[in-house]
Amino acid sequence: MSRETRTRPAGSGRSLHRAYDTALLDLDGVVYAGGQAIAHAVDSLGVARADGMHLAYVTNNALRTPDAVAEHLTELGIATAAGDVITSAQAVARLIAEQVPAGSRVLVVGGEGLRVALRERGLVPVDSADEPELAAVVQGYGGPDLPWSRFAEASYAIARGVPWYASNTDLTIPSARGIAPGNGAAVEVVRIATGAEPQVAGKPLTPMHRETILRTGAERPLVVGDRLDTDIEGAVNGGVDSLLVLTGVTDAAQLLAAEPKYRPTYVDADLRGLLTGQPEVEAVGAGAGTGMAGFRCGGWTAVAGDGVLELHGAGDGGPMDGLRALCAAAWTQAGEGACGLDAGKALSLLGL
Repeated sequence: MSRETRTRPAGSGRSLHRAYDTALLDLDGVVYAGGQAIAHAVDSLGVARADGMHLAYVTNNALRTPDAVAEHLTELGIATAAGDVITSAQAVARLIAEQVPAGSRVLVVGGEGLRVALRERGLVPVDSADEPELAAVVQGYGGPDLPWSRFAEASYAIARGVPWYASNTDLTIPSARGIAPGNGAAVEVVRIATGAEPQVAGKPLTPMHRETILRTGAERPLVVGDRLDTDIEGAVNGGVDSLLVLTGVTDAAQLLAAEPKYRPTYVDADLRGLLTGQPEVEAVGAGAGTGMAGFRCGGWTAVAGDGVLELHGAGDGGPMDGLRALCAAAWTQAGEGACGLDAGKALSLLGL
């Protein structure tokens, strides 16, 4: 089955941390939320690392430097070096450096992570649209206290024709209190003011994937994320396998409705899924005597019924097995589109 037409989650007879050499892990919503470690993340990553898996942390959040991220992860109990962290700030800085002369001034709308990444590429971060010979404007997540005046500076320069770049366009970001506006929301402010469109580097686009592979040297990478529209789509675009964990932005209903470009290779509740194999989802001739084709995983059988997704059985399977079966039924029914069947009752049965 091709990546473009995935119709069910894949199985793996080996634990994922042994089947792949490198985990390309998103941070917000996967490893931590609001700065605090997500349940089971620290222990799971420790086991994976001890067994020889290379752990790399790939984040669209351009606010912090790799050094700061590595220090934070180490404080949480996940020993990390700055070289293990790849940010969208690094990806966008490389993109800019390839298009402007060395030593160019770049107007920064964002945090320290962007400034450090620009300097690494021989560029000069500045704060005013009135800087002489301004070569670019770059925008990245600057935290909840980023002044409104920074958007105005970007707008003034872009309206004059200065090229505009964005680290990423994630509309939201997980926080300890819930889902907050992300850099994509800030990019929309400048887009409305200028009518311009930025060049974007972060997930799911290829500059971020290229940056990740260049910095990690991964040969058998597994993307691990919580977002369909960045982590999973980025993996699909890069032609690599992925694991979706349900600890961040994406919920089970959104997963079932996913179009092919958003469908992960594997799905699990949290990072403990790295340490296990993944059960096969099997097609069966009929689901629970309904006469319709169904899909079985761990004792659960899912069927795309008349306007609804139905779930039958249970057996020894846990909620994730039921969800995998539902994914197969939903994605097969949807084909190249998005499944519009009602899955509320089925998901309620699983407690999802």
